[in-house]
This record gives sequence, structure tokens and C-alpha cells, in this order.
Amino acid sequence: MPQPAKGARLGGSAAHERHLLANLAKALFEHGRITTTEAKARRLRPVAERLITKAKKGDIHNRRQVLATITDKSIVHTLFTEIGPRYENRPGGYTRITKIGNRRGDNAPMAVIELVEALTVAQAATGEAEAATKRAVKEDTLKKDDAVEAKSDEVVEDAKPAEKADEESKDA
Repeated sequence: MPQPAKGARLGGSAAHERHLLANLAKALFEHGRITTTEAKARRLRPVAERLITKAKKGDIHNRRQVLATITDKSIVHTLFTEIGPRYENRPGGYTRITKIGNRRGDNAPMAVIELVEALTVAQAATGEAEAATKRAVKEDTLKKDDAVEAKSDEVVEDAKPAEKADEESKDA
């Protein structure tokens, strides 16, 4: 766990921040990708990367250290059996943060933090992984703003015939 920052913390005391980051890391390892605020994502990244590094080592000492942070044994098992070996040849940079805009309710800047997938040479050459990430982020955004998107599409479609009529009157 990183030392809690001096001054303002994420939502309260140092203990609260430690538990909040542990829960975010647990959700990240469970789902592979989570949407949260940019500040929380930036604070989560070093915590998650340290835990993955411990999982790569795989011994009992590191497992117990990870269990001190993440108390769910099934998530720790997944971390040590699936996630750790996935990054065996990668020296770091296991997570990616992608900004997705502001939240509707309070205008807080939001981001998606996700585990980087191990790329094959073909995927890296074609840029397929980046496209997949962009599609996934776009799908998350569309799910949240589906009603707003539908409404704005109707407004844009209604505006197009009026623009065509204006162009036709200018031509005449």
C-alpha cells in the first residue's frame, strides 16, 4: 500500500482511503476494467501494479501480503493463477487509464482503468488491441448515456431536413 497523501485524501481518513483503494483493486481484478473518477484511478494504479508484481512472484509470502490488502480469497486466487502469469514477461505497466469525459450528475472527470492484455505480434502490428479498448470505452459511455444519445440523435435528424430546405432556397 502506498503511504497516504498528506492533506486532502479520497473521501476521508487514511484508513478509509486504504480500504477504498483495496476495494477498487478487488473490483479491477474481478472484472478486468472499472469506471471511476480520474483521481481514484490515478491513486489505484500503483496499488494494483504492486499487487500484480507480487502475484508474478507467486510465493506464499507474497500471497499473504496480497491477502492483507485484498481479503477475498477467490480474487487472490484469480490474481495468482491467471493475472500474474499473464504478465510474466512484462516488466511493468499492467494497467491503462483512459479518460472518458465528465459525469452527468456532478461533472466529475471520469476514467476507465483496465488491465492491459498481453498482445500478440499480429495484434500489435494491426492496432487491434487499441481499437478494442476504444470500442469497449465507447460501449460503456453509450450504456450510461443511452437515453441522452437517443434524444440528441432525434434532434440532429430533425435539424438536417431544415438545413436541406435552407440550401434549396439559396440555390433557387
